[in-house]
Amino acid sequence: MARILLIVSAADRLRLADGTDHPTGFWAEEAAEPHRVLTEAGHHVDVATPGGRRPSADPISLDERGGVDPAAAARYRAHLDAVEGLASPLTLADVAVEDYDAFFLPGGHGPMADLTDDPALGRLLAAADAAGKVVAALCHGVAGLLAARRDDGSFPFAGRTMTAFSDEEERLGGLGDKTPFFVESRLRERGAVVTPGAAWSSTVVVDGNLVTGQNPQSSVDTAARVVRALASGARLAS
Repeated sequence: MARILLIVSAADRLRLADGTDHPTGFWAEEAAEPHRVLTEAGHHVDVATPGGRRPSADPISLDERGGVDPAAAARYRAHLDAVEGLASPLTLADVAVEDYDAFFLPGGHGPMADLTDDPALGRLLAAADAAGKVVAALCHGVAGLLAARRDDGSFPFAGRTMTAFSDEEERLGGLGDKTPFFVESRLRERGAVVTPGAAWSSTVVVDGNLVTGQNPQSSVDTAARVVRALASGARLAS
């Protein structure tokens, strides 16, 4: 059994490019489905947020306005309600990298508000990557990788191949020109090699210990690739 840390945004609003605040949170499917896949594979999953604050799902991620079927929304809500760690998450700054074998960042626009510049997350991801532990991120959760810094200030994921919620998807079904930044473009600016698939396709990219998924449609496949990565290898945390 591996120990996996689900790192969830606790933001409930995002400041847009026009200066207004947009209600947000984590995307329900992107937390519920990976949690289900990982725990059904026999792994232990803890939840952590910045400051240990209780996170909330983006309201439209449980609504037909967000393209979510009511039956699926009910399924995600029921699963999330049963995840004790969401009600009382660990404080991200208190997490020790050696206690976990994998780190998983689900999306929703929330990570753009409170994860991309979080120093505790940055230290944790840099240390996890240096130790060869599995680092996984999904959709806008890939923006959390931007927080990572080596001791010399460089970006650990420069030159690494990944996917993320694409600029095309942001324009078609996201925040459009109101977005404070485009995740795909920002990662490229930092030196990452971003290779998105077709809009709304299930696309997962694996580069060594780094596993990234593009969008909500990639939720199950991204978690499945994490299960495969853990099965293939590394010595598990005691």
